[in-house]
Amino acid sequence: MIAFLEDLGDVRGKTVLVRTDFNVPMSGPDDNRKIEDDFRICSALETLNWLTSRGAKVICATHLGRPKGKRVAKYSLEPVRKRLVELAPGVTLLENLRFDAGEEANDPAFVAKLIGGVDIYVNDAFGAAHREHASIVGPPKSLPSAAGRLLQRELSVLSAMRSNPKRPFVAVLGGAKISDKLGVIEALVDVVDELVIGGGMCFTFLAAKNLPIGDSLCERDQIEACKKLLSGSVKIHLPEDIVGLDKDGHFATFGVRLPDGAKGLDIGPGTAAAFADIITNARSVFWNGPMGMFEDDRFAAGTRTVAQAMADTKAFTVVGGGDSAAALAQFKLETEVDHVSTGGGASLEFLQLGDLPGLVALRGAPNVR
Repeated sequence: MIAFLEDLGDVRGKTVLVRTDFNVPMSGPDDNRKIEDDFRICSALETLNWLTSRGAKVICATHLGRPKGKRVAKYSLEPVRKRLVELAPGVTLLENLRFDAGEEANDPAFVAKLIGGVDIYVNDAFGAAHREHASIVGPPKSLPSAAGRLLQRELSVLSAMRSNPKRPFVAVLGGAKISDKLGVIEALVDVVDELVIGGGMCFTFLAAKNLPIGDSLCERDQIEACKKLLSGSVKIHLPEDIVGLDKDGHFATFGVRLPDGAKGLDIGPGTAAAFADIITNARSVFWNGPMGMFEDDRFAAGTRTVAQAMADTKAFTVVGGGDSAAALAQFKLETEVDHVSTGGGASLEFLQLGDLPGLVALRGAPNVR
């Protein structure tokens, strides 16, 4: 059992530590960083407003980037703090948790420092709930704790997709490495009706079919695992054509047999259309990972086509955070899908395992034992 906000009782006059995920993209010089996308900050507002409107004093805590236990100017939360003041007046924000090595080390002394003077803990950081970090698993050991609205919503959507999806259920996976997603692929083949593979990871699958892939990204140590997946009962769709660079560095379109020196960087137009048809005919779709190097306009068409199909289909659509969410935002389609997860790694791990360290910690809080 996990407690939710209503289970906390009267919060008036209580100090509440809310673990948020404000790990937002920023750009600009180190001393004048600008937030590029405040989606994650806005996603926490329902929880923050619920608490403040009931008289709680709210303190937010978040990480930003990977400063590795040191104060690094580019990872200062000052731009986030300014935006939070605009969106949720009266809510305070601690400095970057990862400026202290105790956060990632799950140091009890750092936990004690965090919860000093705090009455209640709320975890609303789904994007970090798969980490056994101090701010995620430490406070529930001694404080009344609950999941915030964002975390609650993520659990509801992903639990339903994992255990009782509308069928046919299609998973669309991309990104660079098969090794990053092998566990979730192995879990998904027991749940989905069809699996669509694009991105850099598709080349390891193509190599497993003994197709030449030129100089494209390939994890040779994962070829046997791909062969096993391809021989399974679930239909796995791979690219039929590839867009990339030829051996001289010129833009080119290939079939699935890439010549020596060529490098695949996106799915081709035929594949993009085929993948879009699969998405259109599904009733549930989970997408995680771009179809190519979409940051470069030359190699964005495949990801754009998949994103548009996710927006157009009548299926229930979930986008698993990370680069997929960034692609949706780039193509201005983020409001056209049913659910955009705030956690790429967390959504994959939850679909794979059905649980996360942050959830385990909440179930062990003193108010739910």
